[in-house]
Amino acid sequence: MNEELVRAKVGQLLSEVSRAAVVDRPQEVSLHPPGSRQDSAIRREMAALEDNLDHVRLAIKYLVFDLEATKRENRLLKELLGRG
Repeated sequence: MNEELVRAKVGQLLSEVSRAAVVDRPQEVSLHPPGSRQDSAIRREMAALEDNLDHVRLAIKYLVFDLEATKRENRLLKELLGRG
């Protein structure tokens, strides 16, 4: 995979995750009465899902940072080998 393809895929993933987190959804329509066990369980699950999405976003940012650092290191090593 070349760099531009990786960047495009990462950008696409980030935009999809952002879009999924900000999807316009109706005002919390629930089949269960407010305050019921099912309603609170659904809210907990939604909170956990949003937390997991935040972790995925952060992990992707770290992966992109690591990829860029690795490319810089590879470039430097190639220059050092070329001079030697």
